[in-house]
Amino acid sequence: MGHPFMSAVASELAALGISSLRYQFPYMEKRAKRPDPPALCHATVRAAVDAARALEPAVPLLAGGKSFGARMTSQSQAAAPLHGVRGLIFLGFPLHPPKQPSDSRAEHLDRVLIPMLFIQGTRDEFAESAQLAPVIERLGARASFQPVEAADHSFHVPARTGRADAEVRAEWLRALAAWVDSLAD
Repeated sequence: MGHPFMSAVASELAALGISSLRYQFPYMEKRAKRPDPPALCHATVRAAVDAARALEPAVPLLAGGKSFGARMTSQSQAAAPLHGVRGLIFLGFPLHPPKQPSDSRAEHLDRVLIPMLFIQGTRDEFAESAQLAPVIERLGARASFQPVEAADHSFHVPARTGRADAEVRAEWLRALAAWVDSLAD
């Protein structure tokens, strides 16, 4: 949660009037390489949602995460709705391992009945567009998609684009903020 990317996202969201609660999975706290079992990750997501709701009970609550955190959040919501959560935001949803295109990691998304925003780099090796597009289409109106042109899974863009990562991040964060505003309607 202290990674420069996560810190920048939290700071820039705050500047857009969106509070965030960052947390870590236990395996990250232990600096282990192997992720925790899904049940522990889901419990961690639920604890973070409960903590956010306790801190700001009157604020509309959204949940989400970056990569693995996105998948664990969506699996948690699919298993049993996260109390008070109105939508999910996925930064780089890991649809499949690199060079192993599949949509099997998305099967649970059919059971997520609240709005979802997928923010995905067009060069993301964890979610090839040929695999992701049909998933988003299948989810219908519940799913919104914000492609990040030329970005990889870490939202890095090559220098040849003439654009800096911070500039690109500011753009997709504005799109995220607009999506959040649309939920208030």
